[in-house]
Amino acid sequence: MSLLETIHDPAELRKLPRTQLKPLADELREFLLDSVSKTGGHLSSNLGTVELSIALHYVFNTPYDRIVWDVGHQTYPHKILTGRRERMPTLRQLGGLAGFPARAESEYDAFGTAHSSTSISAALGMALAAQRKGENRKAIAVIGDGAMTAGMAFEALNNAGVADADLLVILNDNDMSISPPVGALNRYLAQLMSGQFYAAGKNVAKTVLKAAPPLFELAKRFEEHAKGMVVPATLFEKFGFNYIGPIDGHDLDSLVPTLENIKHLKGPQFLHVVTKKGQGYKLAEADPVAYHGPGKFDPKVGLTPSASGKLTFTQVFGQWLCDMAAKDSRLVGITPAMREGSGMVEFEKRFPQRYYDVGIAEQHAVTFAAGMACEGVKPVVAIYSTFLQRAYDQLIHDVALQNLPVVFALDRAGIVGADGPTHNGAYDIPYLRAIPNMAVACPSDENECRKLLTTAFGRDHPVAVRYPRGAGPGVAVEPTLEPLPYGKGNVRREGQRIAILAFGTLLHPALAAAERIGATVVDMRWAKPVDTALLLDVAARHEALVTVEEGAVMGGAGSAVIEALHAAGVLKPVLQLGLRDEFIPHGDPARLLALQGLDAAGIEASIRERYGDLAGRAPTLKVVG
Repeated sequence: MSLLETIHDPAELRKLPRTQLKPLADELREFLLDSVSKTGGHLSSNLGTVELSIALHYVFNTPYDRIVWDVGHQTYPHKILTGRRERMPTLRQLGGLAGFPARAESEYDAFGTAHSSTSISAALGMALAAQRKGENRKAIAVIGDGAMTAGMAFEALNNAGVADADLLVILNDNDMSISPPVGALNRYLAQLMSGQFYAAGKNVAKTVLKAAPPLFELAKRFEEHAKGMVVPATLFEKFGFNYIGPIDGHDLDSLVPTLENIKHLKGPQFLHVVTKKGQGYKLAEADPVAYHGPGKFDPKVGLTPSASGKLTFTQVFGQWLCDMAAKDSRLVGITPAMREGSGMVEFEKRFPQRYYDVGIAEQHAVTFAAGMACEGVKPVVAIYSTFLQRAYDQLIHDVALQNLPVVFALDRAGIVGADGPTHNGAYDIPYLRAIPNMAVACPSDENECRKLLTTAFGRDHPVAVRYPRGAGPGVAVEPTLEPLPYGKGNVRREGQRIAILAFGTLLHPALAAAERIGATVVDMRWAKPVDTALLLDVAARHEALVTVEEGAVMGGAGSAVIEALHAAGVLKPVLQLGLRDEFIPHGDPARLLALQGLDAAGIEASIRERYGDLAGRAPTLKVVG
């Protein structure tokens, strides 16, 4: 039996002698690589947190002590050490382990995370709640250097520094390295600065020297400069934290004693830990971006090119962005730290002076775009649907209220699959169509996506173009920059009695269902504005309507159809099909769509159940009461 197989929970981990922690880390890293290569998932970030996960659970009394992992895509070692090792083959699959911390999954997941920069706020809340209840529990926030670019992290630091809470913030810095000589010095200084003697001495010095202000100021400056020789510690100390580090996050002989010292300190503490993405797997170390979220692969061979042959919607956007930039010098591309995910790698290479990565700061990204638009620049903000939620006030107040021509390229609209409910783009149609001046386009295929992006770019008001993750149906993309008519849909199939109004890529299962029931199918293209003229014409020629969308059905495109009909004084039965009023779990996207009744069979079944004889058979009678 391996050492890792003896660890079923952190209590068993804490029984190990410290000399066995390094062999355990080696086994954990090997298990992690083997497991993720078979399931797919986040790899580079998790290889980088093996030692940190071991040290935290070894030193702190989890789950009584709370650990909040920012973003949470680096918590696989944490999950393995907290009783979920045998379930790792189910990772990110329907009914299996989530790819992020989830409170419903384990008591060791103190706070559900997946969007960045929330850890310090949550851990501070936990620390002050423990203080109010008289509980001597610790609260630890583990946040990456990327997540520290968001304003919310600094809002929490600002609050924590004056809250007098026993809070430990660990900055997991994986964007720099420590050379061995500096690492040894850092280890010594970190342990010294985290020790009781140093803390007590500093407090005594403050008390004594405050009687002589010049001496106190001199001592304070000397301490700041001494720490500044290693890192710019003063920033975090200005927030009211005791800064410690940086230390090597892969050196357990440094991590464990430093954390043991910090555990006994009072007040806000800030530990700077340096790790390396992909640590221990040479291919991931060399290219941590490629191995950030790989699918299944052979660890001995590494990643191989995809053989699907289809363009993804993200690639369609990336190509369009470069082509439009070549045509119009006003175009700039903006991303909140999602260059690869949003398909902007080639754009950055070709137009580096027109590419802006603002960090994980969605609010800033939107208002930054608004400022540019005020000056005649044409910003395209490439952002995931789920992340645009974080900038809703900026959408309303800074863009739409001023009616500025900003294009929002909303990737990952609809069900995203393995990343689960935190990343599903379920709500953009309802939250966008409620905003005056905003328009929302829903392309049904790759070619339509490119053309609608062109339409959006040509408008003088804000427009969002939403498209799903992954490949489309395989429609050839015309290499032109021709737009489609603004706010106009298109009849794709003529039928009788029932008309299906499809928004987005669900047009294709709707067409398949329509073949079975003889229905008309309309590619509506725009959730706002709805093509009212086309809608009223179709409503006049059919006995019932069905709306289909890969988004929240409450307040979605189907609701827009009903509102338009009512405004025109038309009463017509409308069946709304979309994502139900529930959080959709992680799993295979096709399977999840089928469970929501949004595949061809599900759409057909829902129509037959509601309309019965209109779809070729008598309706099902339901007894009420």
